[in-house]
Amino acid sequence: MKINYKILWIDDKISVFVKDKHVERIREHLDVKGFDPDIQIASNALDFFEKLDASKNLGAPFDFILTDYNMPDMNGNLVIDEVRKRDVFTEILFYTADSEWKTGDEWDRISFLQTRRYSGGHHDNVIDKAINIIDLTIKKFEHIVTMRGMIMHEVSFLDAQMLDIITKYIEAKSDDAQTVKNRVLDDLISHHKEKLEKSEELKKKNRFDKILSDPVLFSASQRASAIDEIITIVGCENFITDFKNEIIKVRNEFAHAMLEIDPKTWREYFKNKSGGTDFNEEKCVEIRGNILKHKANLDDLEGRI
Repeated sequence: MKINYKILWIDDKISVFVKDKHVERIREHLDVKGFDPDIQIASNALDFFEKLDASKNLGAPFDFILTDYNMPDMNGNLVIDEVRKRDVFTEILFYTADSEWKTGDEWDRISFLQTRRYSGGHHDNVIDKAINIIDLTIKKFEHIVTMRGMIMHEVSFLDAQMLDIITKYIEAKSDDAQTVKNRVLDDLISHHKEKLEKSEELKKKNRFDKILSDPVLFSASQRASAIDEIITIVGCENFITDFKNEIIKVRNEFAHAMLEIDPKTWREYFKNKSGGTDFNEEKCVEIRGNILKHKANLDDLEGRI
């Protein structure tokens, strides 16, 4: 799972779920959790498996599948057989108002909901169960080691997007291109001059320990400076200070941190020279939200060039 959360949902009466805002309710829940929801719907088997195969072929499998258990052209057993034959091991929720579930013990990561056993409406029960399963999958994803991998992955995409924007701007805006180039070169000269002076001073004092504890920011910082200059020229709202604090700083903190376990509480956290960072649910939501926010900021800037 990345910053987006992909759902494939099949029901021959899916239009009712759409009309009554049930699909939107799941979308809003994922928004609150800091994900970019991608909910694809189907009302028949052909459309369902076309979407499933297309996602698998692109290397972007669905995180969750919802399906009615009884449909005119496909029942629940067929769904499981066909999905697993494709080596797709996504969490699946089957739901029905009346049917009993008849299946083998070899099927795993499968949930079955018979809504007549519960009070409330059929659709509301389906959505409540779906959200419960989504939250469980998110908790697995939010293990701190997995989250660190997500941060590195997503911020690498932002780094690449910044480079694309800088390249595109320099090629398209010849009159202002030199201003951006000068900003980058001046920053590089200043940056390395400062590092040179500090290194010479530490060498005189024989403080090699200080060098070991001073990780150096290279390309991400320089790209941010170039983007800062482009923003100034274009005239849109400047987000670079927040970007450095909410994206670059966070990425570098966890890149150089080690996993620790509190012997008293068994709480897992990352620890670096600045201390422990508690990777609780709120922190995970905050980081995902910041990544999405700055992806939108870069998209907006790129659209102005």
